[in-house]
Amino acid sequence: MTLLSIDNLSIYFGDSHVVRDLSLQIARGEIVAVVGESGSGKSLTASAILKLLPGNAATQGTIRFEGETLSDKSEADIAQYRGNRIGMIFQEPMSALNPLHTIQRQVIEPYCIHHRISRHSPQAHQRLTELMGVVGLGHLVDRGTLYPHQLSGGERQRAMIAMAIANDPALLIADEPTTALDVTLQRQILDLLKSLQAQHGMGMLFITHDLPMVRAFADRVYVLREGKVVETGSVDAIFTHAQHPYTQLLLASAPHGTAAPIAPDAAPLLETDALTVAFPIKSPLLRRTRRETRAVDQVSLTLRTGETLGIVGESGSGKTSLCLAILRLIKSTGPIVFLGDRLDMLDRRHMRPLRRAMQLVFQDPYGSLNPRMTVGELVAEGLRVHAAPSRGKTSQEISDAVDAILLQVGLTTDMKHRYPHEFSGGQRQRIAIARAMILKPKLVVLDEPTSALDMTVQKQVLDLLRTLQIEHGVSYLLISHDLRVIRAVSHQVLVLKAGRMVEQGPAEALFQTPQHPYTQALFNAAFDA
Repeated sequence: MTLLSIDNLSIYFGDSHVVRDLSLQIARGEIVAVVGESGSGKSLTASAILKLLPGNAATQGTIRFEGETLSDKSEADIAQYRGNRIGMIFQEPMSALNPLHTIQRQVIEPYCIHHRISRHSPQAHQRLTELMGVVGLGHLVDRGTLYPHQLSGGERQRAMIAMAIANDPALLIADEPTTALDVTLQRQILDLLKSLQAQHGMGMLFITHDLPMVRAFADRVYVLREGKVVETGSVDAIFTHAQHPYTQLLLASAPHGTAAPIAPDAAPLLETDALTVAFPIKSPLLRRTRRETRAVDQVSLTLRTGETLGIVGESGSGKTSLCLAILRLIKSTGPIVFLGDRLDMLDRRHMRPLRRAMQLVFQDPYGSLNPRMTVGELVAEGLRVHAAPSRGKTSQEISDAVDAILLQVGLTTDMKHRYPHEFSGGQRQRIAIARAMILKPKLVVLDEPTSALDMTVQKQVLDLLRTLQIEHGVSYLLISHDLRVIRAVSHQVLVLKAGRMVEQGPAEALFQTPQHPYTQALFNAAFDA
């Protein structure tokens, strides 16, 4: 039986026709994948089902769910479906979660609203325990006040999944549900979703740019390009006998290649020795420190000029904490030497001149871009703060530099007059990369730089990173759960588990013959197909 039916859906923003006569069906118990490049209309289509489009969007067409026409329903009526009969996992958990409410409160909120019970009731606590357990966050249930910013990217995404399945929905809309997760957790979450589907006969609309995941997970596929369906069929048919040239291009796109060679005598740019990051755990009543947890535990590394160090490990293993400590954005102990300076000995005033040489591309581009600034202002901000006073750059020179870097990262110059919310997730990530690269830094920390990008754009970004590295001798600390990306651009690889380094070495040697059982488990999860 048909669970969801979309007939001739069109979405407009003013004169822009962004989704064109799209038709799609999902049967009960069926997983339907929607794939395509960033900006192809995947997320807009999903948002249209629950009337979550921006206020300036206009729609045409019919959307039916369980025989009811959703497109005709009022806001009050459609609210009965949101988080109840239809669950949704959003692409960017940091922007979807409320920063003022605890994770526990947000996870149980949909259940309490639709069951009309207090979140303090025994029934709510029991359901919260169940939900947090099935997504691997059971240890956080009684942990006290935990807010979204205190969780890793993967933990935030798992909390979003728990919210979406709180009421055992008939349809689950999963918009890049494993984007922020490492490979082992990806497999666990997909197994969980399949298990829930089998138990409840749940249908699923699965939006992703990860084509190997589609092949392992979905039943049917819709391929979108510029808002139109160019090809649809079963997974086997699409992956073995794709007919449309665009589908063939997507299937041929995958991270590949090797890191550009560096000089054998390249000087060390960055060194750490027994670097440790510890966070205090305080009592909930008097807020006294009871003990501390080590997010990073005595990690030593060396990064040479023009070199890329790939950092891998499960969510919560300390990857991001390590890099934030190196950038002196969180407190740590242990020497950090950058360009000959002991960063751990410098105060904020003496760190400021070095900030230009150290840049960071965040995992969540929407959360890191000021929504009140245009793209041109965002990208130019670094030049205005660091370069203009010392080099006397004029407004025209800054504008020209912004145009040049936007073109380098695959955007157009007219986009500098628009705002972050007007772009897709992949386009926002490219804006974030442009913002970091415009200062031509010596060190760039890339925290999941391609996690929000489709396969074709991943390749473009990786090629761009290689080109910039060759031209400017920039060094990268690359955090990624996609081991194919790590393998394609890294010279060295560092493996972290629970804050400790378990293995480190040249990338190709490590991928060919991993020594530690944990590294072997990561690679098996990523490359077993």
